[in-house]
Amino acid sequence: HYSFKILFSLYFCNVYTYINVNWSSLFTTEHIHTQKMSFPSLFYAYFLILLSSFQTTHNINLSPSPAPNPVSYDDTDNALSVFDVTSFGAIGDCRTDDTSAFNMAWDMACMSADVDSAVLLVPNTFCFLVKPTSFNGPCRTRLTLQIDGTIVSPDGPKSWPWNYKRQWLMFYRVNGLSIQGSGLINGRINFKNSGQFHVRFDNCSDVVVDSLTIKAAASSPNTDGIHIENTHNVQILNSIISNGDDCISIGAGCFNVDIKNITCGPSHGISIGSLGVHNSSAWVSNITVTNSTLWNSDNGLRIKTWQGGSGLVSRIVFRNIWMVNVRNPLVIDQYYCQTKNCPNQTSAVIISDVLYANIKGTYDLRSPPIHFGCSDSFPCTNLRLEDIDLFPSKGQLLESPFCWNAYGSTQTITVPPVYCLLPGC
Repeated sequence: HYSFKILFSLYFCNVYTYINVNWSSLFTTEHIHTQKMSFPSLFYAYFLILLSSFQTTHNINLSPSPAPNPVSYDDTDNALSVFDVTSFGAIGDCRTDDTSAFNMAWDMACMSADVDSAVLLVPNTFCFLVKPTSFNGPCRTRLTLQIDGTIVSPDGPKSWPWNYKRQWLMFYRVNGLSIQGSGLINGRINFKNSGQFHVRFDNCSDVVVDSLTIKAAASSPNTDGIHIENTHNVQILNSIISNGDDCISIGAGCFNVDIKNITCGPSHGISIGSLGVHNSSAWVSNITVTNSTLWNSDNGLRIKTWQGGSGLVSRIVFRNIWMVNVRNPLVIDQYYCQTKNCPNQTSAVIISDVLYANIKGTYDLRSPPIHFGCSDSFPCTNLRLEDIDLFPSKGQLLESPFCWNAYGSTQTITVPPVYCLLPGC
């Protein structure tokens, strides 16, 4: 969490949510869209954008270019009311603090009662400096945040309040919020070199992330691309992620997650966990990762749990995965530890019903291509491998897989051969 710039976390709570982000370049946000679909009950959306900014360079072009024409609105439409932040005193010169103007525009839009929907407009050609703040609901109408200009964070760690180092823009208890536009939300570099997680969903449901691009240095720690926790009914599709930690990490309390067509790397791969830290309980199920590519990554497909935890990881499918020079392509690690002094403990998060199918490519010879290290007290069960073809990226020598207290079977001939799985269970 040191010399990086943006933490962009998205929180949606118990809503039917759609997110679409499509960028033509690293510094231009083409479309960011969140749309509430039909849902039988009214819940609140808690949408948090965290962008943690530690400035390492000053020669950055903050203006999005090229960009499509901004969306136009007719102020005479009785069903729609537009609240332009410049009408509330925002200057938009990238230096003047426009936080108060944004808050006033938000409050007015949020409290509009006689319109079907309201638009909070961040107009094109302007660059607005906004300090850490919270935009709160509940609101009386549906809101759209139309970002056609640029929003930038304070410049450098000394410009951030001491109690807002991890949080920039927070949307709390807002139902049916849409975010869209041709502009840029820029923590001094757009979705690049985040201080921690770039995108985070916590206590959310019915989320679709499509066509997202995330980039951070391979040496930047804890810069997970997308992290989900206590979240269900999730689709993560058609995205490109390179960073210094997991491209996608799945925490406790997640189920019904579909990850498809992801290009991941350099990174630490796609991970379930870590789970069970500090003797906590974790339940994860119905996770599917398909039709994806991992390259130049320290790990490939990983399940990691701490000793001493409890709960269950089950019904996991990894299918149709291509790997290029990946160290540790297939990993189950029930002895996960971030120091050298983690004590042995008997309890563990149970891992069962995991399928690895049609996984092919090359691996880094520094580690075996398959590592299943399962708990002494709670072995891994029903691990199934089929159509596995993993070859060393250099040389001819095939490294032997490693298994410890792992029960399962190979459905087809695998490369390398996996003889270490225990029969039964």
